[in-house]
Amino acid sequence: MIRVAVVEDEASYREQFRTYLEQYARESGEEFEIVMFTDGDEIAGGYKSVYDIILMDVQMTFLDGMSAAEEIRKVDPEVVIIFITNMSQYAIRGYAVDALDYVLKPVSYFAFSQRLNRAIARMKKRVARFIAISVKGGIQKINVNQIYYVESQGHNLVFHTDSEDLIASGTMKETEERLKDLHFCIASKGVLINLEHVDGIQDGCAVVGGSQLTISRSRKNSFMSSLTDYMSEVTK
Repeated sequence: MIRVAVVEDEASYREQFRTYLEQYARESGEEFEIVMFTDGDEIAGGYKSVYDIILMDVQMTFLDGMSAAEEIRKVDPEVVIIFITNMSQYAIRGYAVDALDYVLKPVSYFAFSQRLNRAIARMKKRVARFIAISVKGGIQKINVNQIYYVESQGHNLVFHTDSEDLIASGTMKETEERLKDLHFCIASKGVLINLEHVDGIQDGCAVVGGSQLTISRSRKNSFMSSLTDYMSEVTK
């Protein structure tokens, strides 16, 4: 699911972009979760890093798109931003906030779909490094490279990272599936380890970020094989 925010003060354009996204979804097989905003202040105020792509009108009544993007970038350096504007000179200013592209009004479906292709391609490169987890009160985007290991505790998951421990809802099976192509491996029931952060193996345990995590007998061969494959890959 790709989370898209449309920030546009004209109702006719909001509806057009929704229609374009639905058409693109039918043609490409992508799935979108679309959230609409009518002004820059609506999305920038209390912004949380939960969107993959933002389609941002430049000229709006209360907070223009460029100013809104500047506020968003303070919180979220990864979200893909595409500006929608009447004037091409705004494209140059877009570089200051790392905008991917801009599209001129009136917007044709062809131009829209081309920009969306680029946005999704960039987003998918970044998805390999970020996941969104459900935490108390909302959703939090987390850098996969910063996860040391994930531990099942009761009905919750604990994401142990280089800076903090995050308690999230979800199942270990679901999390393992999400991270299976990102060098994570089950060490024992309820413990999923990021192989990037394994500092060594000692007394039947994986040493990860200063913690010793038990490798179960049933998982030992598969874990050691995965660790060997990972080490071979990163040392090529």
